[in-house]
Order: sequence, then structure tokens, then C-alpha cells
Amino acid sequence: MSEKEYVHDQLDNEVNAIGGRYTLTEEIKLPFKEKVVLYLTGHAHFDSTCCGAGGCSYAVVQGFIHKWKEKKNDEGYDISRIEPITDRDIRAEIQRLIMKDALIGQVVFVS
Repeated sequence: MSEKEYVHDQLDNEVNAIGGRYTLTEEIKLPFKEKVVLYLTGHAHFDSTCCGAGGCSYAVVQGFIHKWKEKKNDEGYDISRIEPITDRDIRAEIQRLIMKDALIGQVVFVS
């Protein structure tokens, strides 16, 4: 188990990127067996690319929560202690749970 610090992002803040823009919309705590998974949902719009336009909804799984918002950084953002999820079978099970109840097109796991 290797924990890492997770700095909670500002939600509903549109970020412009080279091919369009994206927004993180929600932080979700998902009970999973004896642990709790932290993931974020968001949506992206691709409207300034050379190959067309489109969009998608997504989830970014940060990992298992060990300490929730235990401190703040210098900018005032909360910091939690998170254990990344590396096991492929556990990832697949969590992905199924997330996609079952939400209109999520893609689930990405942070290592």
C-alpha cells in the first residue's frame, strides 16, 4: 500500500485545452467492500480540433480514501490521503459499478 496526497480540485471550473474544454463536476465517495473509493465525474467538449467535434462524460478514480480532507495546502485546497487502485480485477469491478448507475462513457484510474 502506497498512499499519496490528493489535492481536491475546484469543481465546475471550465478548463480550456488545445482541442476543446473540460469540467470536473462532482466528487463522489463510493462504498466498496470494506473501503471507500473517491472518484470525480466530469464532461469534455471537443470543438476546436481539426478532426471534428464531440463530447463525452467521464470518471477519474483517485483511489481508496485513507484520510479525508486531513489538511489544507498553501492555496487553501483540501488534501486527502489516497491509496491508488492497481489491481486489474478490482479496477474492473469498480468500473462496472460506476458505469452501472451513471451516464459515464469512460473510467480512468490514477496510478
